[in-house]
Amino acid sequence: MAGRPDAEDTTPAGGRPLVPAGLEATLLLLRHGETEYLLERRFQGRAETPLSPLGRRQAAAGGGRIADPSRPPALPVPAGPPRFVAHSPLRRTAETASAVSAALASAGAPAVPVLAEPALMEVHQGAWEGLTQEEVADRYAAELAAWRRRPWEAHAPGGESLGDVDRRVRAGIRPLLEALAAASAPGTLDRPHVLGYGRVEAGIPWAVLVGHDGCFKVLLLALLDLPLEAFWRFPFALAAISVVEIRGGRAWLRLHNAADHLAALEAEAGTGAARAPGAL
Repeated sequence: MAGRPDAEDTTPAGGRPLVPAGLEATLLLLRHGETEYLLERRFQGRAETPLSPLGRRQAAAGGGRIADPSRPPALPVPAGPPRFVAHSPLRRTAETASAVSAALASAGAPAVPVLAEPALMEVHQGAWEGLTQEEVADRYAAELAAWRRRPWEAHAPGGESLGDVDRRVRAGIRPLLEALAAASAPGTLDRPHVLGYGRVEAGIPWAVLVGHDGCFKVLLLALLDLPLEAFWRFPFALAAISVVEIRGGRAWLRLHNAADHLAALEAEAGTGAARAPGAL
């Protein structure tokens, strides 16, 4: 980014920077709720599977939390409603996004656009989709071991590589970031970055992204300018909230896997947040 010595360069090889120069914005990431496939310990990928009864309640709880961000402990998002809610087109994320939209409306927020964004689709798991974890381990032992050890080099037969996912995510998220950039003046890095010196600044646009564990992993690495080798290091819990703040064109992870809104559901079920960890 010529002329901006304090800006972070997140340009992939041969492409444009992912984060617009000077962008001031906040992204709230919400993973979908529990699904029927997760209950059956099946690989999901792009397979269409509905939310389970618990998953629908988790989605509603997540929506309620987003609609009331100042409730202690406050979410680090700017005051006012989000600019938009963007979601993966898959059924489980569309259902979760609908719950967010309904909660915002119930809280009296003005109409918030809800957008289906293909870039937020889950990692395509090819031949593994619909199979149980045990079936995949039995039929594709070597491929599964490679995926779990070196995912940047291996993927499911017939599925997406992480490089393909990274290119897809960058291409689809860049216009959303540009839309947020158009809603505020460019910022600077010359201000405190240590937490404790005040709340998120007012007047900064923010948006909600509803997606999947694998896709969110790749998105977070892209925003933080980290390599795909770190793929497994940032798990996203079901219906949990993560917040990425972008200041002066540089992204910070401000909150990860917040799940206080799920406490009552977990107490009722006698389980923790990892009841259905997924099958990646």
